[in-house]
Amino acid sequence: MQTGITTASFYPMPLEKAFAQIAEGGVCSAEIFVNTHCELYDPYLSEMLAVKREYGVDVVAVHPFSCAVETMMLFTDYERRVIDMLDYYKRFFEFMNQFGADYFILHGNKKENKIQNELYFERYMRLQEAAYSCGVSVLHENVSRCTAGSMTFLKEMADALGENAKFVLDTKQAHREGGDPLEFVKALDNHIKHVHFSDSGARGDCLKFGDGEYDNAALFKELKSVGFTGHIMLELYRQNYKDTEDLLQNYSLLKKAVENCR
Repeated sequence: MQTGITTASFYPMPLEKAFAQIAEGGVCSAEIFVNTHCELYDPYLSEMLAVKREYGVDVVAVHPFSCAVETMMLFTDYERRVIDMLDYYKRFFEFMNQFGADYFILHGNKKENKIQNELYFERYMRLQEAAYSCGVSVLHENVSRCTAGSMTFLKEMADALGENAKFVLDTKQAHREGGDPLEFVKALDNHIKHVHFSDSGARGDCLKFGDGEYDNAALFKELKSVGFTGHIMLELYRQNYKDTEDLLQNYSLLKKAVENCR
């Protein structure tokens, strides 16, 4: 198990600056959250690649801003939208290739849009196959407001698609769904390839490591027991920490806890 920080934790700081903060802070691994279309191109792309080369940051995953329209573009009955979205996401896959990133994060369909599981899985597989053709993989996130927020749904997806069903576990989203991240791990086992981590407790579900009351040690041990070898990414909202120094110090605590578990 490895650790890192997502650039989403710095929002609304411009992406290239957020990435530089992670690199300059000595963090070895990062997830890039692309906030808008132009960030896929120069000058922002070249600036981030230069930072990656200088500091040797391992970019593990990329998260698209366009998750907000995935319901309409991928999970409705208008086939042309699906074709266009698959084509558009290939640009993200190319972006990932330049950083050496393996994983693309999908939010998927919002709950209010009703869709049969069979069709849902077919659309996911079309995106997954497009990703495979570019040498990367799609990870479906358990976002509470979305269909895949349900552990039951994700388990059905894993049973239907086998090794092609790959997930990122977001701990705060599991809590928002009324569940327990530990139970998600037990149910989904080695289908979990990546983790978005924040602590949880009486003060909220997006807290710094150690600021909540959740048994994180048990979670890390369970991940280890199912053979998880991915990254646990610290993902906070900007209001949940003081400044960059505070965030980096909390990352160090998380890193040490995960290393102790190893």
